[in-house]
Amino acid sequence: MSSRTHEGSARAHEASVAPRILGHMTAKSSIPDWRLAGIRTAAELKAKGNTAAHIRNMTRQGGLVRVRRGIYARGEMAAQVLSQADGAQLLGAAAELLAAGPGAVASHETAALIHGIGLLAPPAALPTAIMTLTRAPGHNRSGRPGVRVHSAQLPAEHVSLVHGIPLTTAARTIIDLGRSLEFRAGVVAADSALRQRLVTKADLEKVLTECERWPGMKRAADVVAFADEHAESVLESLARIVFRDCCLPPPELQVWVGGAEVVGRVDFLWRQFRTVAEVDGRMKYADPSRAVMQLERDTQLRDAGYEVVHFRWQHITQNPGYVNTTIRKAFERGTRAPRPAA
Repeated sequence: MSSRTHEGSARAHEASVAPRILGHMTAKSSIPDWRLAGIRTAAELKAKGNTAAHIRNMTRQGGLVRVRRGIYARGEMAAQVLSQADGAQLLGAAAELLAAGPGAVASHETAALIHGIGLLAPPAALPTAIMTLTRAPGHNRSGRPGVRVHSAQLPAEHVSLVHGIPLTTAARTIIDLGRSLEFRAGVVAADSALRQRLVTKADLEKVLTECERWPGMKRAADVVAFADEHAESVLESLARIVFRDCCLPPPELQVWVGGAEVVGRVDFLWRQFRTVAEVDGRMKYADPSRAVMQLERDTQLRDAGYEVVHFRWQHITQNPGYVNTTIRKAFERGTRAPRPAA
């Protein structure tokens, strides 16, 4: 979805809420109505005639919600945002950007969260809360605890507006993550963005060219080159990296296979070795019916002449040697086994 579409949606959302929460704030207000949850600074509220006592009273009554010191959101709008997944992070990002002043944008992990890009370690899962912003060089880079401020150029074409929050575009976000995080974390994000069609390889390569002299761009270029839109989960992205690190030939992803009749779509296929690999999340084992269906499908694939191996999260993330050995043994069996009759 384009930034223009996002901006239009945000404006429509704000306009749908009756503007009655702050009596002193009228349609003539110079404060943008499209800000997420009508977020305002205390100074902006006071400039419209609201005293400190009135602000405190509105907060007690629920007309205002204090997001952080000196920054408030409209109560009904804030409730709508907070009822959504990651709503607290969205509201927090809007507040930090307002406090940072003009020119700051959400970036890196925070921009990924807002775009809906999958991360290896989502911000909420990290040991310490992290809000990531970027400002152009020459501005103060200091941030309060829990806020990381990066300094980098922000060309206009690298900035978009989503839910009323200024942030780096999806393509710029992937490049920033690729150059600042470890390789596998960058790949997880890039695969996610490609899979959701938030970006194309051409979009990513364009940003690479525009920022080619920046620190970390070699790693970002490696991430872009390796990224694949067919990886359907974090675990599949990590598995591809393990296969590469083990010097296994690149598999085909999400391929329909079988014998005389198609059995199903598999995560990974090495066609020349007639070997299939599946990576299984917890959901598959938590649902007995899915587990039974998987066993039946494995039997059909083996009857069609394929070797089938399965790996779980622990195998991929903690025991790559086991993954390597298991797949190579399957290759040996697959090349020796007689081909089934057509």
